[in-house]
Parts: sequence; C-alpha cells; structure tokens
Amino acid sequence: MATKMSGKGSSRRWSTLKGMNYISNFVSLHPYFKVHPGKLEAFKASLPAFVEKTKTDQKNLFYDFTVNGDEVLCREGYIDAEGVLAHLANVDALLKEAFKIADLARLEVHGPAEELDKLKGPLAEFKPTWFVRERGVESKVESRN
Repeated sequence: MATKMSGKGSSRRWSTLKGMNYISNFVSLHPYFKVHPGKLEAFKASLPAFVEKTKTDQKNLFYDFTVNGDEVLCREGYIDAEGVLAHLANVDALLKEAFKIADLARLEVHGPAEELDKLKGPLAEFKPTWFVRERGVESKVESRN
C-alpha cells in the first residue's frame, strides 16, 4: 500500500514497508554539534541549506534543529535505514563545511534492531550510541494532509 502525502508543495511518497509500521518503527538520528567559539551565527546561517536539501529526501519523516547555547541538535527521522544513508549522501558536502566550525559531540541512532544493523558499518566512524526500539504505541497513518 502506498499513499501520497499532500500539502505545501510536498511530492514525497509514503509507503508501508513489508510488515513494518513506519510510524512506530522508523529510524531517527540525533546528532549533537558543539559549535566552535564565535561561530554560532555562521553555523545557524547554514541550517536553511540543510533544510532545503532534506526536503528532497524521499524517506524523511521529520527534520529540525534545536539550539542550546553553543550546542545544536538535529532531530531527524526516516522510514528506514536506506533513508538515513540516502540523506547522509544528500547532505555530505554541507556536513563537511559544518565540521569546519563545529564538532560532532554525540550521535544517537534510534530504531528497530534490523534497521540499526544496516547502519552499523556505514556509521561506525561517527561512533554512535545505538538505541534499539523495544516497545511503543502501534499506529498507522493512511494519509497525511
């Protein structure tokens, strides 16, 4: 089953993966950036470019930034591991620039074990903390308006 997401210029396709409820079993990334002294405004100025690039990710569920002093968190979710990898390829050049003025202080990856297993090799260099989904509310979204 596939449903089209409609609204404000979105052309994303949402799908229910074989036996997988993507609302409950999605993969989320939580990179925490520690911005170098005096570079916070430059880092914040780069955020719109990340958002624009991410709008083209077909498997993105949500994506936003939160700021606490010189720490910046990107909250992002994807239907599956392949969506995470596609996103990282999509924003690779932007990340390389961001790492000139910020360090990756911590990376958390949350999701079902079978999806996290697909990311352990590709994300190993970032030394993430892996959070395996145990239990939660099971809900399906048929369409989004």
